[in-house]
Amino acid sequence: MRRIALATAEHVRAAGLDDDLAPAVAALDARGADVAVEVWDDASVQWGAFDLVVVRSTWDYLDRRADWLDWASRVPRLLNPPEVLRWSTDKRYLDDLARRGVPVVPTAWDPATVDDLPVSPAGQWVVKPSVSAGSRDTGRWSDPAEALRHARALTDGGRTAMVQPYVASVDEAGETALLHFAGAFSHAVRKAALLRPDEGTDVERFSREDLRGATAGEAELDLARRALAAAGEALEGADLLYARVDVVQADGGPLLLELELAEPSLFLPHGEGAADRFADAVLAAVG
Repeated sequence: MRRIALATAEHVRAAGLDDDLAPAVAALDARGADVAVEVWDDASVQWGAFDLVVVRSTWDYLDRRADWLDWASRVPRLLNPPEVLRWSTDKRYLDDLARRGVPVVPTAWDPATVDDLPVSPAGQWVVKPSVSAGSRDTGRWSDPAEALRHARALTDGGRTAMVQPYVASVDEAGETALLHFAGAFSHAVRKAALLRPDEGTDVERFSREDLRGATAGEAELDLARRALAAAGEALEGADLLYARVDVVQADGGPLLLELELAEPSLFLPHGEGAADRFADAVLAAVG
């Protein structure tokens, strides 16, 4: 019997915040695996006793990224592996992908003047730290001066600020998340817009979350393949158990918004058979 650990955070497990855990555990149980949901920073957990440790909803790592990466480096048989976690939790990886020909949403890093801002056909900009998740410390601004003020506050705090043009199609069409397990496409989910213009950053947005199963278009699937191939080059072929490719629609076609390889929601309840495909990928990784 294979022993599998799904790593999460204490507050996530206690409050049942990860909708993927129950279907993942059920699918692995059905395949005869011995599954445990463990808290990543629980010193009592014997990680070496598991045949595989899967990083899942370790969503409290943002304030302790160095500790989290140190933990990852010490866990044997971890997926996604530590080098992937390090690379993909700083969104400066977008430059790596762009250099390899992936069409990404234009991004300016630590802009100091209006001339440093990327061109925005919609006349709005999204500002966030390069290490971020769940729209934390993120704002959508129609005034370039406010965008710069936000970016400056991040850099003054020792963080890297990233500024992107707001893609207007998101208001109507949302974003498309394309989920892949062991390199194979599994399912797609449409995510409705979360950001509203000029509302600031100190906003609770989870109540706005609107997720629906979607059919991925061929152009979106092609972009996902290109992004994953480029990531494979950047990461020198590191194993990817899971990947979430977040795509938005621009006038010239789809653009990569983010490539989530660390601890993304996998939206298993929104894809028929998705939990089974995830479980099969996990057990195949064990060998």
